[in-house]
Amino acid sequence: MSRSSRTSPASPTTARPRLGRLVVGAAASLAAFGSLAAVSPAAAYAQAGPSPVRLGGGQGPERDHLTVAVRNAGSEVDGTYELYCGPDGGSHPDPRGACTALERDTRWGKDVFAPAPEGGFCTMQYGGPATAHVTGTWAGRPVDATYDRRDGCGIARWDRLVPLLPDMGSGKRG
Repeated sequence: MSRSSRTSPASPTTARPRLGRLVVGAAASLAAFGSLAAVSPAAAYAQAGPSPVRLGGGQGPERDHLTVAVRNAGSEVDGTYELYCGPDGGSHPDPRGACTALERDTRWGKDVFAPAPEGGFCTMQYGGPATAHVTGTWAGRPVDATYDRRDGCGIARWDRLVPLLPDMGSGKRG
């Protein structure tokens, strides 16, 4: 057999240039990803143009404002509350805590008021008849979200926003 017939297309001689291109390509991809990760959120917002995210809002008409209507949670906490953030205020029983809870969960590209994902696996526990409806503006975006405690996903979603929503595990129900 001649030497040329023994050398396959994937021989070490021809594989090295391919491997080199693969390594260089991977390194370039990592470098590009690293440069994206190194950009601060403020710089990313500045590059994207005017940002709709304003944690804490403003003092004028653009100030974050939510209306929270709680039903069937107990006579002590049922009602409709107004919440303003930046500065914190309104008729909500704990405006500072509610604004802090919202700011804690506010992330670029994530809706803090998003419903539980469809088709998710939820525990079959019942958290009571309490419901809440939150409307208004948060981080410059309109809000219209409903909450209940009919299963584990609803309970977790509710509890994530305590004290914006009443703490149903504290025994403060009437």
